[in-house]
Amino acid sequence: MASTWARADAAFPVRVTRSFWERMRADDPNDPLALQALPHPSELLADPDDLVDPVGDAARSPLPWIVRKHPDRVLFLTTKRCHLHCRYCFRRDHHPSDALDPSAAEWEAALRYIEASGAQELILSGGDPLMLRDERLFEVIDRCRASIPVLRVHTRAPITAPWRVTSELVAGLAARGPVWVLVHVNHPRELSPEVDQALARFVNAGLPVLNQAVLLKGVNDDVEALVALSRALVRRRVFPYYLHHPDKAAGNAHLRVSVERGLELHRALGERVSGVALPRYVWDQPDGSGKVDLLKTVDLE
Repeated sequence: MASTWARADAAFPVRVTRSFWERMRADDPNDPLALQALPHPSELLADPDDLVDPVGDAARSPLPWIVRKHPDRVLFLTTKRCHLHCRYCFRRDHHPSDALDPSAAEWEAALRYIEASGAQELILSGGDPLMLRDERLFEVIDRCRASIPVLRVHTRAPITAPWRVTSELVAGLAARGPVWVLVHVNHPRELSPEVDQALARFVNAGLPVLNQAVLLKGVNDDVEALVALSRALVRRRVFPYYLHHPDKAAGNAHLRVSVERGLELHRALGERVSGVALPRYVWDQPDGSGKVDLLKTVDLE
């Protein structure tokens, strides 16, 4: 395990928060939380289907830290830093020596691009935008608010680092609405009292909260886990927005499921939960053209 950890850490640094660690059963190799956060020997093996850029970001990046896949949306990669490094991450292709944040010139160029983009929605992503200080985050929103009607903050921090969701952060986002918060929960055991409190702070402040899950082998490729997750989210007033088919990122082959299995699970989920609790099953295409609904289906294999 020590060798696996060291080699995996050298390729993609291992980062786990104390909060998430306390929810894991770290001594169980099949624990659905540990599988997401701890190195696995299989991630050191190359797979013929591995892709360096599995969602096609590079082809749709008009300048550093910006991704533009749709005319009405622009995505700003505010940082490469995260509180926890998910082992299936599709943006794991940076080396620890790479710059983890935009330079001052890159930051300014990105904001100028956003202001002139004509987009209807600005998506703050990363990494995790909640790795930024509140002041830095609010600077982006304030700077772009006049030109972009709707802001989205895509973050896993409420789940991995719930202490980051302070009353000051929530009040600042609520005052700058409309701001939508998209979180990332894959398994119902990720939800803890501290996570519940973080999510409730957003919802109680009038900030819509949606969830994006990733379908992962051994984690949630089971209809009971998916039903429990959807129901738990709805009880917390979080809409189960997307269930992502896993991207073919290097190191995550052992966590991938087939499209056929995913469609089978999604159909079974649809028979168990209401429409408000049923996420869309989507795949983010490697050519950078964006997500497709797998119920309408495409040939991926």
